[in-house]
Amino acid sequence: MYTKMRLTALAAFLALPPALLAIPASAQEAMPAPAGPTYADIAELADSAPLVVRAQVARLVRVDDARAPGLAPGHGRFYVTAKTRALIAGNAPIGESLAYLVDLPLDGRGKPPVLKKRDVLLFARAVAGRPGELQLVRPGAQLLADPATDARVRAILTELLAPGAPARITGLREIIHVPGNLAGEGETQIFLTTADQSAASITVHHRPGAPPAWGASFSELVADVSRPPQRDTLQWYRLACFLPNRLPPGSNLSDGAVNRAQAEADYRTVLGDLGECRRTL
Repeated sequence: MYTKMRLTALAAFLALPPALLAIPASAQEAMPAPAGPTYADIAELADSAPLVVRAQVARLVRVDDARAPGLAPGHGRFYVTAKTRALIAGNAPIGESLAYLVDLPLDGRGKPPVLKKRDVLLFARAVAGRPGELQLVRPGAQLLADPATDARVRAILTELLAPGAPARITGLREIIHVPGNLAGEGETQIFLTTADQSAASITVHHRPGAPPAWGASFSELVADVSRPPQRDTLQWYRLACFLPNRLPPGSNLSDGAVNRAQAEADYRTVLGDLGECRRTL
């Protein structure tokens, strides 16, 4: 018999301390390759998963490749049974024992990573009427639950579930540059579209003798140009990983060649400052 667990999304982790998609064409700075999942990797999984579960792997059984459609080269599909450790995020009944399918990379001998008795984090959805089964949101949506990754997942979930969290960016609606009264003065407004139809915009300020300053707003308020989004935050992820690399054809741009050129230059500045949205998964 399964023990049903119902936890609200934040209850399991708010008391604990906190410890990627398009690549902007203008961000070309050299960066060391990340050693594990990046912020964008984890944010993408967490943002798409109704449930985040910590479990201990008990047994893996290889599924015949002929019965594993869509399997990536160098991977195997495995039927996993596991013991539930905690429901970290979500609000659905799950069993104290779990079963799910996962795709894992194989080594040179065709063996998967050693996972038996290891704790893992599962990004999944419930299977209706089957509290002991989960479906991962994508074939490899499983991470080893080491302390650093666990802390990063909890911190990102806190950001995603916070009131007023930045919405998903779906496109660019309008970009307007308005020159000021002095030479070198002006402002560019970049209006974005979002999945939930909420407001989102970027403001770039120009002042004589100073570099451009910009900021982002995910509300009706004007952006604070003194505080652009910091890397590896939800605001940064929404922009760096979903803004188009170039202004789409037919974008609603400022009138006048000079204003249009400045608007386009400011958009490139924003992409360059955001930097590359890196993923490893």
